[in-house]
Amino acid sequence: MNDQPSSPKTALNAGWWKQHGRVTAVCLALAAVTFAVFGQTALFRFVNYDDNKYVYGNPPVGKGVTIQGLLWALTDDKTDHWHPLTWLSHMLDCQLYGLDAGGHHLTSVALQAAAAALLFLALREMTGSLWRSAFVAAVFAIHPLRAESVAWIAERKDVLSGVFFMLALWTYARYARQPSGGRYAAVVAAYALGLMSKNTLVTLPFVLLLLDWWPLRRWDLNGAGGGKGMRSFRGLVKEKIPLFLLSLASCVVTLRAPQGVIVSDRIPLLERLGNAVVSYAVYLWQMVFPAGLTIPCLYPPRGWPSWEIGLALVVLAAISVAVWACRRKRPYLLVGWLWYLGMLVPAIGIVQISYQAYADRFTYLPGVGVALAATWLVADWRLSRVALGSIMAGVIGLLMVCAWQQTSYWQDSETLWTRSLACNKNNSIAAENLGVALVQDGKDDAAITCFLRALDLRPDFAEARNSLGNAYLHTGRTDDAIACFQQALQTKPNYADAHNDLGTAFCRNGKVDDGIAEIQQALSLAPDNVTFHCNLGNALLQKGEVDDAIAQYQAALRIDPDDSQSHFNLGIALAQARRLDEAILHYQKALQIRPAYAEAENNLGNILTQARRLDEAIWHFKKALQINPAYGEAEYNLGGALLYKGNASEARDHFERALQLAPSEPTIQNSLAWLLAVSPDTSQRDGKKAVELASQADALTGGSNPLILRTLAAAFAQAGRYAEAVETAKRALQLAEAPSNATLAGELRYELQLYQTNSPYHSRQQSK
Repeated sequence: MNDQPSSPKTALNAGWWKQHGRVTAVCLALAAVTFAVFGQTALFRFVNYDDNKYVYGNPPVGKGVTIQGLLWALTDDKTDHWHPLTWLSHMLDCQLYGLDAGGHHLTSVALQAAAAALLFLALREMTGSLWRSAFVAAVFAIHPLRAESVAWIAERKDVLSGVFFMLALWTYARYARQPSGGRYAAVVAAYALGLMSKNTLVTLPFVLLLLDWWPLRRWDLNGAGGGKGMRSFRGLVKEKIPLFLLSLASCVVTLRAPQGVIVSDRIPLLERLGNAVVSYAVYLWQMVFPAGLTIPCLYPPRGWPSWEIGLALVVLAAISVAVWACRRKRPYLLVGWLWYLGMLVPAIGIVQISYQAYADRFTYLPGVGVALAATWLVADWRLSRVALGSIMAGVIGLLMVCAWQQTSYWQDSETLWTRSLACNKNNSIAAENLGVALVQDGKDDAAITCFLRALDLRPDFAEARNSLGNAYLHTGRTDDAIACFQQALQTKPNYADAHNDLGTAFCRNGKVDDGIAEIQQALSLAPDNVTFHCNLGNALLQKGEVDDAIAQYQAALRIDPDDSQSHFNLGIALAQARRLDEAILHYQKALQIRPAYAEAENNLGNILTQARRLDEAIWHFKKALQINPAYGEAEYNLGGALLYKGNASEARDHFERALQLAPSEPTIQNSLAWLLAVSPDTSQRDGKKAVELASQADALTGGSNPLILRTLAAAFAQAGRYAEAVETAKRALQLAEAPSNATLAGELRYELQLYQTNSPYHSRQQSK
């Protein structure tokens, strides 16, 4: 043992570690456990539950940070929250990561880690207790109830507002210890930024008043203070007037936002009060026993039973009486309890903001009060350090395991909704959303089963009825789809999506005028909907009204100039109008916006082929096949372009691959048969195969297509069956003359003369 006294430098280092090193280590540890639990979300996808509304289906957000986007974030009046800072955070993510969901998830995890560290710093500043503060922050960071807030990208407002809430607590603690104008301005700024992230932070001034009593001890329950640093309650309220004004302004803005619940879904006030009582008790139970957490938690069809409401009320009253009785000896119990009760008020459902009875995310900040009270209570049991350390480590370890598992359910839509139904088989919204996810994965039959299940649970569920109609439409059951859309509109007459989908179904069924009328009705309800404009354009194009279709696509692009689908559709319409140069520009614009757009690559290749820009066309067809190797149309078009260039061997390969993808497509059969019958390249001719393919194409088209009969005649001649070639060519000539197709008729007369002299036709042209 070294008995020599420590050097001044060693003592200085020890003092620094005691003052700053342990704090830094705790902050790093909080970040580590947060990423250990939630870091898995880097591999997760977006889910089909508001993620489209907030990110991947929101054009102003998807464009990243722009001046127009910032103005939109400040003035948006179509969503049920005003949170421009949250919009900005999503825009920054799109700027950095595009639509890679993993990057968006990691931002949320980083914000959660920052919020936990700031909570630790704030509690330590207020209480002077390192390990108690660290434990409360750790519970906040990785409790399973946090999974919904952190793993759900659309709930970014929770973690972002959490950072500013904790920052406001920390700056307020520093201000309370040493008041100054600058420190108070920092509190106000942090609070304002928090409200711009999520408006449920309106209760912060009340939380600060609680903290003024304990642990800051700036006032006492008797309303006056003669002790050092004590102030009157009235003085502390007056001090917070700027914060109360910010709360009031936020409430006014919130009330002006669109209502999140339609009138038909309103719950009577008495039922909402009963639900609020039960929810307070449910959240307490979930904090202790976080099992079976699910989304969404719907109101019971007939409300909560009276006995459950009564039991919850007794529990809440008993806790309230107990913490009030202990207010002098253990003031933290009353502070933590009132923190919990008060911060839940904006989301407890007395003012109905959604169709959910309760939700995990609503406990994001209120739960801190319970963790605070419980931690200080256990610490006051005077257990040994080893016992307390073991309890802390055990609780944190158990919470990490549970939170990891709960977070894993958010990896994709199908996993999320399957889990929700496992927790509650009567969850109609989960059944409908699972169906939507299955449709997106191409599992139509399973999706239809989910939609029917949702409708069994709730027959008036218009959204599920509409989704079922879309699934029927996707599987070719157009009449069933139309019936579903009409039933959805009977339930919800102003349902714009149903009008649009019904219009699309009518168009597919050949009732184009009816389809146009329905889509126009959808547009009257949602005039700025880009999809509706595009669908109306498609219907007009189907009717042959090309100029009107072009006008609709242009209207869509005025709403969203960077909508790739609108550029693509406009390219189709311009091509039909023979405005090829303009069509090329719009296909190119669609590809700039969406580089992996196989259909745009294919259509651009078609126009370039018509313009005889064959090398460019071939490049685009190959690009389409790189994006989608099973794209039969691109294989076929690539074969045609290669044939124009004289590459018969390569063309044949692509025609054959296209035929493998679509074995019963007469156009492909005909083109391959023509190549095999008349190619100037002797090695590519195969009369027998050509006859087989052309005969199949002829049978599929009913023997009435002169182009296919021409191919069949050439195939017979190549196979040496000249009598059949002559007879078939005459039939083709008769059909070609009927519609006065002079060019085709002239070619057939020439070829017929060859067959009559027992000579095959071998084209010098490379394509038919």
